[in-house]
Amino acid sequence: MSGSNMGDWFGTGGRGGAGQGGPAGGLWDAMDQLRTMFEQKVGGATRMGRGDVRAAVLALLAERPMHGYQIIQEIDERSGGSWKPSPGSVYPTLQLLTDEGLVIAEESNGRKTYSLTAEGRQAAEGAEKSAPWESQAPKESARTALPKAGVDLAQAVAQVGRSGSPEQVKQAVDVLEEARRKIYSILAQG
Repeated sequence: MSGSNMGDWFGTGGRGGAGQGGPAGGLWDAMDQLRTMFEQKVGGATRMGRGDVRAAVLALLAERPMHGYQIIQEIDERSGGSWKPSPGSVYPTLQLLTDEGLVIAEESNGRKTYSLTAEGRQAAEGAEKSAPWESQAPKESARTALPKAGVDLAQAVAQVGRSGSPEQVKQAVDVLEEARRKIYSILAQG
């Protein structure tokens, strides 16, 4: 892609946008494809094993009593957003732990709050020393950071293409070409 025809890629005056055909439509299609790939990778990475949900629930309840939604939010927050268990995995786990006598549920204000029994505390202490979100978060954040950065970059480039002047488009092209060279040099170092 040469800088001389980059304005054509993005359209001018709002023409040639997504769904309108032309080169700019191709840019939007590429951006959507990149976003879809990112979402698939992130979605696939969020699944954890049944034992991991159990260990996470025990670890959190060892700290303080919580209701199911709090447990889901805590796991999401502590994993840096890389793992957010569904209610369909947390609530059955809480019921199983209750059936096993490791957790008790108390209802107040229309909400069940779960806490560990004495046996539950022993099980939590005997579990792994690191919580499941601790072993998951760094790997996942490293794995998802690059695609997310690519999507963010594509959005910024599209914005320059839609509303930037020809000089701004040229400047953006120069920055992108320099970034491409630097990224390849990173690979060359390894």
